Amino acid sequence: MQVYVLLFNVGTDNEGLHTLRIGEHNVVLMFEEEDDATRYALLLEAQDFPSPSVELLEQEEIEEFCEGSGYVAQLVPAGFVPQSDAERLLMAPPENNVDETDWQLERKEPEPAIANDELESIRRRLEGLL
Repeated sequence: MQVYVLLFNVGTDNEGLHTLRIGEHNVVLMFEEEDDATRYALLLEAQDFPSPSVELLEQEEIEEFCEGSGYVAQLVPAGFVPQSDAERLLMAPPENNVDETDWQLERKEPEPAIANDELESIRRRLEGLL
């Protein structure tokens, strides 16, 4: 079966899958209906989240990816009506986002172990020894 998922930076080295943090789990939403996925994507944009693309993929492929990555795959069926606060997250995104996504953390340059002014001080002392 094919499902709709939300992807960021499609076709780039920084392509990422939208997940929700629920308790200790990262949950990947798989929508049966394109309209539900599109509505969710628009709600994310309205809340200043990065703009996701709605992509059609094989459910089995997403589930295998989730299993290998330690994520939980959650199907949002057509006509889904939430019954709890946790289920409401499947239809309306949370009000806040993580400060830095996994792909932003991977691209970040590591901070030097020694501050630049401390390096300059060491350089001057070494030059003084010559």
